[in-house]
This record gives sequence, C-alpha cells and structure tokens, in this order.
Amino acid sequence: MEWSNVTWFLTALGAVVVLLTRVRLGGTVVDGTVRSSGVFGYSASLLRIHTTVGVLTLVSWIVALVTGRREIAFLVLAGWWLLAIVGLLLLARWLPSGGKHSEDAKGDAWGSGAGLSVLGHVGMVLGVCYFTFITVTDRL
Repeated sequence: MEWSNVTWFLTALGAVVVLLTRVRLGGTVVDGTVRSSGVFGYSASLLRIHTTVGVLTLVSWIVALVTGRREIAFLVLAGWWLLAIVGLLLLARWLPSGGKHSEDAKGDAWGSGAGLSVLGHVGMVLGVCYFTFITVTDRL
C-alpha cells in the first residue's frame, strides 16, 4: 500500500466534506441561528468556524505534504481535530427538536437528511485518525 496515495485521496475527501457542509448548511439565519423544521438549529458562527478552519487546515496540510515537513504537519493536526469536532457538533442538528409545533424531520436521502452528513463527518474523524497515525509514525 502506498501511504501517499491514501493520504492525498483522504485530503481530497476532506475538501469535499468542507465544501458540501458549507453548501448544504448555508440556509436561513434567524437571530444568528440557522433553523430548519423538525431539527435543532445551530449557530451560524459554528458554520463559519467549520469553513474557515477547514480551508486553512487544507491549505496548510497540502503545504506539509508537498514539503514533507513534519513540524508543519503536527501543527496542522490541531486544525484537523478542531474541524472534526466542529463537524460532529454540526451533526447534532439532526437530533429531533421535540417541539410541540415542530414537524417531523425530513427523510434520510443522499441529497437531504442526515445520511450524507453522517457519512462525511464520521468519515472525517476516521480520516483525521489516519492523518495523526501517518504524522506520528513519520510516513508523510
């Protein structure tokens, strides 16, 4: 197995997760909170943090991979972990809101619902574990 191929592939998937999260969640903001029927709202600043940290982390990670500098990679790992944690917090929006007048949450499908978000963000956590492994074991 070629470590660099897997690493570049997971880096590209990380970029897709950051982009799709931004595109899918750029919804209606009410009082600084994004709302959708049947699910919890989430802070719009949480989405901004996810996007900003995601872009900065991706660019820095690519620099670390191209230059082979482990020192940069160790610093960027903090960004990857922050990105994964914020992504999991964004997943919490799929918890049922349980409001008296709320509608049922929308069905699960690849284009809407929780399926794509769960796949992307749980996959991101696994990818960050892999990035941590290759950085600690000096396989960049």
